[in-house]
Amino acid sequence: MLFSSSVFLFLFLPVVLLVYYLPLRKWRRGQNIFLTLASLFFYAWGEPWFVLVMMGSIAANYLFGLWVAAWKERGRRLRLPVTVSVVCNLAVLFIFKYLTFVLTNLNLLGFQLTVPVINLPIGISFFTFQAMSYVLDVARGRGEAQKSLLNVGLYVSFFPQLIAGPIVKYETVAEEILHRRENWDDFTSGVQRFLMGLGKKVILSNQLAVVADAAFNHGQPQSMAFAWIGAVCYILQLYYDFGGYSDMAIGLGRMFGFHFLENFDYPYISTSVTEFWRRWHISLTSWFRDYVYFPLGGSRVDKQWKVVRNIFVVWLLTGIWHGANWTYVVWGLLNYALLMLEKYGGLGRGWPKALGWLYTQAAFVLTCVVFRSDSLSAAGSYFLSLFHIGSMPLWSSQAALYLREYWIILLAAALCAAPTATWLRKKLAVTAGGRLLPVWDCVSTLALLAVFVVAVCFTIKGTYNPFIYFNF
Repeated sequence: MLFSSSVFLFLFLPVVLLVYYLPLRKWRRGQNIFLTLASLFFYAWGEPWFVLVMMGSIAANYLFGLWVAAWKERGRRLRLPVTVSVVCNLAVLFIFKYLTFVLTNLNLLGFQLTVPVINLPIGISFFTFQAMSYVLDVARGRGEAQKSLLNVGLYVSFFPQLIAGPIVKYETVAEEILHRRENWDDFTSGVQRFLMGLGKKVILSNQLAVVADAAFNHGQPQSMAFAWIGAVCYILQLYYDFGGYSDMAIGLGRMFGFHFLENFDYPYISTSVTEFWRRWHISLTSWFRDYVYFPLGGSRVDKQWKVVRNIFVVWLLTGIWHGANWTYVVWGLLNYALLMLEKYGGLGRGWPKALGWLYTQAAFVLTCVVFRSDSLSAAGSYFLSLFHIGSMPLWSSQAALYLREYWIILLAAALCAAPTATWLRKKLAVTAGGRLLPVWDCVSTLALLAVFVVAVCFTIKGTYNPFIYFNF
């Protein structure tokens, strides 16, 4: 079930909110039971059989958490239960996401192995990482083990962040599972945040996807210009797709009293790749930082090569996490190389901010060509178009057509990728008699209502409505 679908907007969400706040308002356990059942139904709507996989993950990690807590209470070393939990979680993820890829590549080396057809459960990388976070945070003393299977089920399956993040670490919401406090301010800010995300997704991302798919899905673009237009549209589509989903998830969480951490912080204003990755998909980078990088020693190791190794492991795993394709592995290693060049090679150091910004955006565009391509050979062909190698013309009627049709969307996407709203809020700050008038509140409310109306029109019309990160 998509957040931007009619069935979610006009049936599922209103019913869940009404039941949660009316008959169950003063019964926390009842609210948690209802939210868990609603979340399982939400997942089963599109994956009726794979909901059993998620339920198995919930049950297993509930038991792992109790095992860790019991050994911790007795003062025993936790290496065995933690290792077993990590191996079991990764084994399930490997079977569903990577087994076919590994067997196919082994066959290329001369083996004759049977390659099964295995469908990928939506969001398995997200809910597996959350389940692992539960056990690891209990082991680290960052949260108490839940005595109730229901509470673990709610944490792992809660529908706002279930299938495309943000990845919610257990320590950040452990207290709110039983002791959250819903209030009107949180609810209204949650609605506003949800509408912002809905607009990003339906109005911007879905339209940008039309241009990006035209460039990437039909062989080489017809010109160098359209190759660049398609690549730029793709990085904007990616941002508004995933950023929009994260906004909707954060907003939905607030409606129910949960406070998820931010997942994006205007990454396209970054002036270095290092800064970019502090602002992009924050929940994933912080997950790898806390559960992989720091346990390896982080930067507090006795040898510099160990720091290089630790960062390499993180970025190799980051690439692999995104999918079973060599393109994701290469994408992760390209980002690793850029980060190493900035950290140890001085790349970008002392550059003017404008030049640093241009370099950062160009680097992200080029790495995302690999990320978006179906294969490394397809990425190579796309690079030929980007750099006008071969008989590819500089300009084409295709480039002119898409620019004419989508220039307003491109302009709006570029403006919204910067903290334009913060600037407008300051400009619209009007005082009278020493008091701040709610001009911005009125303007933003009207703007969000307009966004909702337009988004609903697109939704009812049934326009192109993919979610990129469902595949991860």
